[in-house]
Amino acid sequence: MITMLGIAIGLGFLGLCLGSFAGALAWRLHSGKDWITARSQCEKCGHKLSPADLIPVFSWLYLKGCCRYCKKKLSWQYPLIELGLAAAFAATYLLWPGGIDGSGDVLLLATWLVCLVGLLILLIYDFYWMLLPSTVLYTTAAVAVAGRFVYIIGFEPDKGGAILAWATSIGVASGIFGLIYIISRGRWIGDGDISLGIITGTLLADPGKSFLMIFIASILGCMVALPAIITGKKDLSAKLPFGPFLIISTVLTMLFGGEIINWYKGLLLL
Repeated sequence: MITMLGIAIGLGFLGLCLGSFAGALAWRLHSGKDWITARSQCEKCGHKLSPADLIPVFSWLYLKGCCRYCKKKLSWQYPLIELGLAAAFAATYLLWPGGIDGSGDVLLLATWLVCLVGLLILLIYDFYWMLLPSTVLYTTAAVAVAGRFVYIIGFEPDKGGAILAWATSIGVASGIFGLIYIISRGRWIGDGDISLGIITGTLLADPGKSFLMIFIASILGCMVALPAIITGKKDLSAKLPFGPFLIISTVLTMLFGGEIINWYKGLLLL
């Protein structure tokens, strides 16, 4: 019998491979290269990489973080991206809210894992180039919406309540940024964050969790921005990509949001 740990390890390995794919796809999208046919190459010398150079994490460790051909140092962020998605895949299975019991949970889990790949690409792209590419946004949103719709139609007993919660969740996750965008005329936040809210609001499908997601993202953003401002590395007018914080907080909220909300209600004696 396949144990939970065995499945988690298998999903972790899958996440490792897809993390490598996500990193490569982000760079190819930025450089305008064909992400299907173009071969991976060294970021320093441009040499085409062989399959042996592309084994997730292992190749980077074996080559001591250097290119096999030009011997120049490669970024440590490559294995970090791969390990990050591997950890997210494994943790998702082990910590899935309410456990995985039945086809409906499997559908939501599969939808979440596919969307995690898209969210990782968006995180990388926004972190490096402060932009959320519409191609990845729309594709990931389509997967999230399709998965949620099929789940409600096929497995949700209270379809009306589920649709209302879903719509309200999107209203919170996307509407708040839409309002900020309109008020600031695009100076404070990009329109990509509005589209990202459709994805995160759909995946969470709970207005309370969407509020929590934005709150956690704001805290994470402040933790990064304030030290830089205090030390003079950045000023108040400096731009900071908010997408990575929203994506990280979405993962945290999905896995731990229910416990956090219940803990907070306990403090308020609700």
